[in-house]
Parts: sequence; C-alpha cells; structure tokens
Amino acid sequence: MTMNRNISLYEAIGEAQGLRTIVEAFYPKVQAHPLLGPLFPEDIHPVMDKQFMFLSQFFGGPSLYSDEYGHPMMRARHLPFPITRQHADAWLSCMRGALQESGLSQDLQDIVIERLSGPAYHFVNTSE
Repeated sequence: MTMNRNISLYEAIGEAQGLRTIVEAFYPKVQAHPLLGPLFPEDIHPVMDKQFMFLSQFFGGPSLYSDEYGHPMMRARHLPFPITRQHADAWLSCMRGALQESGLSQDLQDIVIERLSGPAYHFVNTSE
C-alpha cells in the first residue's frame, strides 16, 4: 500500500478515536501475555493514557506526550525494565492483534507494525 503522503499515519488510522480503539484493544492482550503482563502495573489505565499520548505524537498527530511529560526519551524510560528480543516480538504480536481487532486494512496494519518495529527492537536492553 502506498499511503497518501498528504496525511499522517495518525489521520490514516482515524485520529484520536481510531488510536484510542487500538490502545484499548492492545493492553488487555499485553496484560494477558505471560511474558509482558508481569512488566505492567495492575492499574493499566495510566499506562494506556501515556501510550495514547505518545502514539498520537509518534504517528504525526498532536504532541500530547511531549506537552505533558517533555521529550519522550523512550529508550531511557524503558531501561529500568529488562527487555529482550522476545519481549519486543511479544509486544509487536499483541499490537498486531489489536490492529486486526480495530478493523484497519491489512495494508495499514502492515505500515503501523513497520513503523513500530524499529522502536520495539531499539528498547531491547538485555539478552536474557
């Protein structure tokens, strides 16, 4: 798929409403995942809000995350957590499931996963 270069990925996924749908489908999968679930707090709502704000900005929408928390510095923010390649694979798998549930076209799902794969593997900070 070639995306219309005049619109952002944020717009293509349906702006705030589309992104909220993805985030709300994603985190139950993360919590249920045996490798990822233990890394997250029981009250997942603050994490969901931060993810929504970050992805809004990351996909070309409003800079909600930076406006609230400053520069994202996502690798540094993830350093306290042991993240392996298996964690990154699991995270992306959960995101694939959320994207499928959200009803985005397969082509758009592929673009989103491609865009998220770089950061997901960049956060890997341990081999075990």
